Amino acid sequence: MSETDGADAFGALKIIRIGNSLGVVLPREIIADLNVEKGDRLYLTRSPEGYRITKSDPDFEKRVALARRIMSKRHNALRELTK
Repeated sequence: MSETDGADAFGALKIIRIGNSLGVVLPREIIADLNVEKGDRLYLTRSPEGYRITKSDPDFEKRVALARRIMSKRHNALRELTK
């Protein structure tokens, strides 16, 4: 098995200067896979393997999962509230 354990490797990303900040340029393939365009936000989170870039807000995903657990646990009370 390869060093990347079967994951697609896109090579190294070069850090460039953008005004007073630093940034990286993502290859076209990654932009297409993420389905993003100029002005969209990407989220960088730590993972056991290093870092993860995603289009979805990880905090929002956590809040939705919590809401689903509450709705599942308290479905009778929520049903009464809708009456």
